[in-house]
Amino acid sequence: MQKGSKNPLASLPAVGKLLADPALARLIDRHGKPLVTEALRELIAELREQGKEDPKRLNGRLTTRAIAVALRARLDPVVRARPQSVINATGVIVHTNLGRSVLSKEAAAAVADATQGYLDLEYDVDAASRGTRFSHLQPLMERLFPGYDFLVVNNNAAAIMLALRALARGKEILVSRGELVEIGGSFRVPDIMETSGGKLKEVGTTNRTKVADFEKAIGKKTGAMLRVHTSNFKIVGFTEAPKISALAKLAKKKKLPLIVDWGSGDLVDLGPLGLHDEMPVNEVLAAGADLVTFSGDKLLGGPQAGFVVGKHEWIAKLKKDPLARVCRLDRILIAALHATLLAYVEDRAFRSIPTLQMLALDKKTIAARAKAIRDQLDDPRVKLVDGVSRTGGGSAPTGKRPTKLLSIAVKGDAGKLEQALREHQPPIIGRIQEHKLLLDLRTVREDQDRLLVKALAKLLKR
Repeated sequence: MQKGSKNPLASLPAVGKLLADPALARLIDRHGKPLVTEALRELIAELREQGKEDPKRLNGRLTTRAIAVALRARLDPVVRARPQSVINATGVIVHTNLGRSVLSKEAAAAVADATQGYLDLEYDVDAASRGTRFSHLQPLMERLFPGYDFLVVNNNAAAIMLALRALARGKEILVSRGELVEIGGSFRVPDIMETSGGKLKEVGTTNRTKVADFEKAIGKKTGAMLRVHTSNFKIVGFTEAPKISALAKLAKKKKLPLIVDWGSGDLVDLGPLGLHDEMPVNEVLAAGADLVTFSGDKLLGGPQAGFVVGKHEWIAKLKKDPLARVCRLDRILIAALHATLLAYVEDRAFRSIPTLQMLALDKKTIAARAKAIRDQLDDPRVKLVDGVSRTGGGSAPTGKRPTKLLSIAVKGDAGKLEQALREHQPPIIGRIQEHKLLLDLRTVREDQDRLLVKALAKLLKR
């Protein structure tokens, strides 16, 4: 600002007077005076700095109305519900960035009930004495995995780390080089091993590992053998990997535990749907694995959790480890898990669990909904094209389901339409491919179709 020029901020009313203005009074009624006052002082401080650099930048920004608008914009990200609901039109069912699996109505109701009052989380009502929180899941797990014990912690990474720590801390853990994976969020198997106190010992090569490689690597310092789910990638071509049954036979011979990370948590056969990358957890146990770890919020279709299922003598060691308490489940997760597992026990998983419902949707059903939306929009830029949906979440990396997509081509940049949909309330998340916006209704609830039509009609008019 030039010397002698008047500071535009000098005409700005005092904070107290601004707060008394009706425009700001409405903000105070909604958000409280302390928060609005603090935000106002921050805004004025920023305006003051900007005015020193260039007074012209303040033109039109110092009226009470302009300040109220700026305050609303400042407060919005603070007070808006987080995380917020979005419409997932990507076709990725277990979408990690969008919360992975959607809970069933029964699970959601159980969560609501568990949060609104006291409950017998660790209390045995019949015996009038202290109980255990896992007693609520025990009857279900006994039916799903007869003859095995279990432990559930807050996620699969914790389940793997706890298993390695309890059974092989300070010892070598054998794992194939082809399974030293990194998945989303920089989760790396070697890092988990190091944190657990185990020592990584690689066997075989990136593309080919044999049982003989494991047997050759076993020594006095060996504590466990580990098989890792390769999550969101697949090695193809000149490859070889030992079967779980063969590794189990070697582990039994050498009196070592075989730990299998089967992260996706598939409890049913998805082969009829064309997904052959996965194998139900019970089949992994039947193949001879001593412990199997898996996620609760992937193909199982429940909340975030990490299961460890296996032989009683090994699970007993995990339960004694202090880390088990550090990673234990709260009342909300247990309620959601109970409702989710009950759907499997009662043989209604495909009718109740959204993840499985979405996987099972056929192309014809999706095409009918997509056509209805296209017809309502009545816009030549909206077409129906063939495509594929993905399981996501590191599950069935090569698995895909045929679908019918809404394809929207607009002049200029399709990214602008994609951005506009993201900025819609609720945000609508699609994907761009070959300069077209693609929307897959497999992951959109039927009751959200109307919102989709309304949003697209409005934006396409622009």
